Amino acid sequence: MAKRVIIIASGETERRALPHLARHLQDRSVAVDEVRIPPRNRALNAKMAERLIKAAWYENLSTPPDKFVVLMDVDQAHPGEVLTAIRSQLPRRVVTIEADVLYAYAQEHLEAWYFADAENLGSYLGRDAGQVDTSRPDEIRNPKLHLRHLLGERVYTARVSEEIARTLSPGTIAGRSPSFRKFVDAVMNGGSEALEEAPVRRVDRVDR
Repeated sequence: MAKRVIIIASGETERRALPHLARHLQDRSVAVDEVRIPPRNRALNAKMAERLIKAAWYENLSTPPDKFVVLMDVDQAHPGEVLTAIRSQLPRRVVTIEADVLYAYAQEHLEAWYFADAENLGSYLGRDAGQVDTSRPDEIRNPKLHLRHLLGERVYTARVSEEIARTLSPGTIAGRSPSFRKFVDAVMNGGSEALEEAPVRRVDRVDR
């Protein structure tokens, strides 16, 4: 039987994209059942994560999930700071939940992972990825803004994000993005949640 995982994430972009980015894990008997996000664009913090986890748990008591993975956006902070903040507060809030709760991050945002598969992203866009180093996607500064620029007149929406995610190769992304590998590890095993990492040196900038 497949291990059932529910992901807690920050917004509609993640809700639509993550099932496609994790689809390859079905071959390893891991199923992402759903992605839960804060209502009305509210921030994802420990209190909100508690609310989402408890709601998902008690709504699925007949077939409870094996694991929750809380995925945080790093923005321009250090991954350790972001994860330490939520890990110091959330566990005591969900002590009644009989499932593992693990943590992962996207550096800086989920869109950085898209640039890791430059070939398929370029096919979707009809152009190359521009002046960024796609071999080191976690170092791209403000990847969401860069993606919006590449889309030109087309508005970047959660639905567009889902379309992009559907075209990408998770294996290619995992080969180039350390933060995506840690997310996959958390969903699969929970064996790679390192917090003590060197700060990421961001070298690619986008003109505003």
